[in-house]
Amino acid sequence: MIVSADGRLSLSAASQLSSTVALAGRNWRLVKFCNGELMGKKVNMTPKYQGVRNKNVKQNICMSLTANIAGESKLRDLELEKRDPRTVVAIILGGGAGTRLFPLTKQRAKPAVPIGGAYRLIDVPMSNCINSGINKVYILTQFNSASLNRHLSRAYNFANGVNFGDGYVETLAATQTPGEAGKRWFQGTADAVRQFHWLFEDARCKEIEDVLILSGDHLYRMDYMDFVQNHRQSGADITISCLPIDDRRASDFGLMKIDNKGRILSFSEKPRGQELKAMAVDTTVLGLSKEEAEKKPYIASMGVYVFKKEILLNLLRWRFPTANDFGSEIIPASAKEFFIKAYLFNDYWEDIGTIRSFFEANLALTEHPPRFSFYDAAKPIYTSRRNLPPSKIDNCKAVDSIISHGSFLTNCFIEHSVIGIRSRINDNVHLKDTVMVGADFYETDVEKAALLAEGGVPIGIGGNTKIKDCIIDKNARIGKNVVISNSEGVQEADKSSEGFYIRSGITVILKNSVIKDDFVI
Repeated sequence: MIVSADGRLSLSAASQLSSTVALAGRNWRLVKFCNGELMGKKVNMTPKYQGVRNKNVKQNICMSLTANIAGESKLRDLELEKRDPRTVVAIILGGGAGTRLFPLTKQRAKPAVPIGGAYRLIDVPMSNCINSGINKVYILTQFNSASLNRHLSRAYNFANGVNFGDGYVETLAATQTPGEAGKRWFQGTADAVRQFHWLFEDARCKEIEDVLILSGDHLYRMDYMDFVQNHRQSGADITISCLPIDDRRASDFGLMKIDNKGRILSFSEKPRGQELKAMAVDTTVLGLSKEEAEKKPYIASMGVYVFKKEILLNLLRWRFPTANDFGSEIIPASAKEFFIKAYLFNDYWEDIGTIRSFFEANLALTEHPPRFSFYDAAKPIYTSRRNLPPSKIDNCKAVDSIISHGSFLTNCFIEHSVIGIRSRINDNVHLKDTVMVGADFYETDVEKAALLAEGGVPIGIGGNTKIKDCIIDKNARIGKNVVISNSEGVQEADKSSEGFYIRSGITVILKNSVIKDDFVI
């Protein structure tokens, strides 16, 4: 017996030969399946003539196969329904003021901060959505959103080759509305979603069942539909993606206590001492091996949530109408009333929330192998198309480094560094442990000659310059014979009048700043 692609059953040649009674003399019926259901009357596969019986004929094989196929078809349709991305909408939070990432956020929102030489942080959740099949995305923005809006319009629209089908990518900027309450800007993550709750009552959202809440400043690769499917199978009202954490890092995160079924019972924000020990859980419940669970006895929230749509609207409008934040207010207060479940994400994840974490996450990309890689053909990280030429490298040495496209490097030494797009590095430059963001444009030879004639500094890094432990923001102009090493080990300094800051011991050269020839930091 064989089953065709459209679910039709027929006897194979072997089955026909096994019967001494001609097939034409049998009253066999054609069976067709549709969406896991048997169509028509009850199937009767028994021979018409009960008196004629051959011991070689296996009369139950048809009914057994029919039952198995029908059951498998129903299960398959159920799994497809639970993985249907058309019933999911993603909301990416554009971040607050980004004070801990200052001065990189001086003129841009956190999700617009460049990373990895050629990307921006917003590209990570956007690409995860695309690779997961989720094509309905809202991005909520408020602070310094001009460059973020510009990048989104260039990278994720219907004309650039990224096909969203019947979906959409829309930026929702903080705005004022009639009434006293409408005069407030976003007060937090939950308040931002609350101010646009009416979108879920729009005709485009009538099929939406679950709402995915994402942050725009994390670095990780995740299949969100695995997350959503787990949420639906468990029957949870809210599911939180969490990381297993060891003792060393546990106090830096908000931790969760779970029962033996993965249900979240309580929360604790950055606990220490005995409070920290009290938050230890058996992480084998979430799928870790016994050995790994002993090393990582805590679970921390990633700030990635999925809500049933009706539950989210109820929490925002009626249950907690004045709560401003998901992580510190709404979710902890909901643990006793609603079924909140933990979902284990045991892979690379980094919160790019500080200058130190930004610096280390970029340099970690140069490791062999890296803990996170942009080189995944099956699940790529998308960004805007720039149509830049390959980099031109002349008599240079590069060790454990990333050099992005459209750059010019001449007779220089690049060591454990990330070089961004359109970078220009001249003779005898030595970069070590440096993140160079790159430039927005090229200067022509005529423009450079005119600048040098006037005593100016072209974009890029001038000859004989030595730089270490540094972040160089976009369009920076660093002259000849400059030394940037923070040899005195200063941890914090505001030298904005001279074109730089020192944050957590890392020198940050400001966007569009000029560092004159022979300058020493």
